[in-house]
Amino acid sequence: MKIRKELWFGLTFMALVIVGAAVLLLSVEKITNGHLGLLMLCLVVTAIMLGFPTAFTLMGMGMIFTWLAYNEDTTKTLDLMVQAAYKTMANDVLIAVPLFVFMGYLVERANLIEKLFKSLHLAMARIPGSLAVATLVTCAIFATATGIVGAVVTLMGLLALPAMLRAGYSVPLAAGSITAGGCLGILIPPSVLLIVYGATAGVSVVQLYAGAFFPGLMLTGLYIIYVILVAKIKPQWAPPLSAADRMVELPPLTQRLTTDTSRHALTHLVGAMKGKRNSDVPMGHLMRQLGIVVLPGLLFLLVLVTSYRAVTTVEAEAVYDIQQIGANSSERSGTDTGGLQEPPSQGLQEPPAEGGLQEPPSGDVKEPPSGDVQEPPGATATPATPAALGEPPGASAARTDTPPAGATTRDAPTWWWVCFAIIGALVALFYLFLSFARLEIFKMLLSSFFPLMILIIAVLGSIVMGLATPTEAAAMGALGGFLLAAAYKRLTLSVLQESVFLTAKTSAMVCWLFVGSAIFSAAFALLGGQELVETWVLSMNLSKTQFLVMSQAIIFILGWPLEWTEIIVIFMPIFIPLLDNFGVDPLFFGLLVALNLQTAFLSPPVAMAAFYLKGVAPKHVTLNQIFLGMLPFMGIQILAIILLYQFPAIGLWLPQLLYK
Repeated sequence: MKIRKELWFGLTFMALVIVGAAVLLLSVEKITNGHLGLLMLCLVVTAIMLGFPTAFTLMGMGMIFTWLAYNEDTTKTLDLMVQAAYKTMANDVLIAVPLFVFMGYLVERANLIEKLFKSLHLAMARIPGSLAVATLVTCAIFATATGIVGAVVTLMGLLALPAMLRAGYSVPLAAGSITAGGCLGILIPPSVLLIVYGATAGVSVVQLYAGAFFPGLMLTGLYIIYVILVAKIKPQWAPPLSAADRMVELPPLTQRLTTDTSRHALTHLVGAMKGKRNSDVPMGHLMRQLGIVVLPGLLFLLVLVTSYRAVTTVEAEAVYDIQQIGANSSERSGTDTGGLQEPPSQGLQEPPAEGGLQEPPSGDVKEPPSGDVQEPPGATATPATPAALGEPPGASAARTDTPPAGATTRDAPTWWWVCFAIIGALVALFYLFLSFARLEIFKMLLSSFFPLMILIIAVLGSIVMGLATPTEAAAMGALGGFLLAAAYKRLTLSVLQESVFLTAKTSAMVCWLFVGSAIFSAAFALLGGQELVETWVLSMNLSKTQFLVMSQAIIFILGWPLEWTEIIVIFMPIFIPLLDNFGVDPLFFGLLVALNLQTAFLSPPVAMAAFYLKGVAPKHVTLNQIFLGMLPFMGIQILAIILLYQFPAIGLWLPQLLYK
C-alpha cells in the first residue's frame, strides 16, 4: 500500500519527537520532575498528531502528570481540574468567542459573498489580474466579518475558483489567491486567535485588535501587489476579462432610457426628466436613480461640514491670568496676546518697604538698624524676561499662533485640507466617469459591500475607539449579522438552527481547550518543566533578535502538524514568561505569532487551507498545484514578518496612539 506524502511527513515528525524525547531522557544523569514535564509535552504533541482530540489529550496528560507531581495525591489532582474548569468559565474575555462565531456563521449564510465577489470583480475589471485581486479583497472583507478560515476558503473555492479557471487563470495563481486570502481571518480583527492569545497571555484584546489592523492591511496590500505584478509580467497566467465578462446588464426601466451603458448617467437622468420623449419611464424610477447618484456627494458634504466644525471649534477652557511677579504697574496694565500673563494688582505683590521682609544689603551680613531687610540695589530695575524664565526662543511668537483667549474658532489644520482634497478629487472622478454601467456596479456595491463595511466599522470601531468592550461589540455584531440575514431574506429556521449548532460546537471546543490548557500548564509548572525550559534558553545567552528568531522558527515548524489553537494554548504559556527576560512586548509578540501562524497555514505538506480548497475544487486541480500556488504567498508572509519586526510601529503605533 502506497502511503501519501503528508502521512510520511506526519509519521517522520512523530518519530523525530519520540527519538528526541528518548535521547533527552537517556542523556541526563538523573531524571527529575522537569524532565517528566518535557516528556509530557512530547507525548501531547505525538498524541495530537495521531488524531486524539486535543482538549481531552491535554486534560488526560495533565491529570496523569499532575498526579505524579503531587506524589499520587488524587484529591489535589481533582481539585486542580475543578479550579481550571471554573477559571475558564469565569473568563469574561471568552464570552466574545461564541458571539463573533455566531456573527460569522450568520453572515456566511446570508449569501453576501456571492454578490460581493461579483460586484468587486466588475468594479476592478480594468486592473491586471482583476479576478484574483477581487478574490483577495473579498476574502479580506469576508474574513473581517467572519474570521473563520475554513468557511472563507471553502466558499471562495466554490465561487471564485471556477470563475478564474473559466477566464484562463493559472491554477496555482488562482489556488494561491484563495488560500492566502482565506487565511487573512487569522490576523484581521475580529480574529478569534487574538481573543484566545489575549486570554492566554494576559494582553488586552482591544489593543491586540488595534495592533493587528495595519499589519492585516499591509499583508493584503502585498498580496494584491504580487498578483498585479504577475498579471503584468505573465499575462497568460491572469488574462484580462473579455468584453462579455465585463458586460453589465441594465434594468428594464433604464433600458427604456438608453441601451448604451457607456453614456453619462447623471446628465442623461437629468435630461430624461424634461420633455415627453421618456414619458413611458416612471418619474419614481428616475428620482430613485438620481437619489443613488447624488448619495456619494451628499455624504461627502455631510462629512465635510461635520468634520470642519469639529476641527475648527475651540472648546471653552478656564483662563488663568498669571502675570509676572515684580513687574511695575505700567507692564501689568499692558495687553497680552495670550499665554502667561501678569497677575492683577490685587494678586501677588512685592511686600511693603516697612515692617516686612526685604533682601539684605550687598555688604557683610549685619543686623539692620531699623529691623528691616532691604532689597539689593537694582533688584526692581530689571523686569524678568521670557528668556530669564526659561522660555525657549520663539515661544512668544508661537503663542501668537494659538487662538486668543475667548476665541471660539480656529483655522482648520493642514492635514484636514489634504485629506478632503484627496477625497474631493475621488468624488469628482466618480461623477466625471459615472456611466450607466458604473452606476449599476455602484448599486451592486451598495447592496453587498457597504452593509458589510457598516457592520465591520460598527464592531471594530466601537472596540478600537473604546466605546465598547470586545464582548459588547461582539454582541452588537451578532445582532448585526442577524439583521443582515433577515434583510436579505436568508434568516430561516434551518439557517438559525445550523448557525446556533455550529457556534455551540466551536465555542465548546475553545472552552474545553482552555480547560485542558489550564490543567496542562499547571502540571508543566508543578513538574518544573517551565523552569527547566527557561534555564536552558537563558543559558544560551541569546540577544532579543536571536530569541525572536528562535521562537518564531519553533512556532513556524509547529504550525505544520498542529492547529493554531493547539499552539496558542500549549506553547504560548511556555514562551510568555520568557518575554520579560528579553524585553519583548507581549502585544508585539502576539502580532508576530498571528502572522507566523498564518504562514504555517500555507506551509506544505500539512497546510489546512490547501485541504479545505481541495475538498471543493474540480478533480483536475491537484494538491501539488495548490501547494505550488501557496509558496509565493508564504514568502510574502515571511516578508511581512520581517517588515513588522524592522518597523514595529506598523503594529504598535495605533495602540500607543489610542491607549497610551
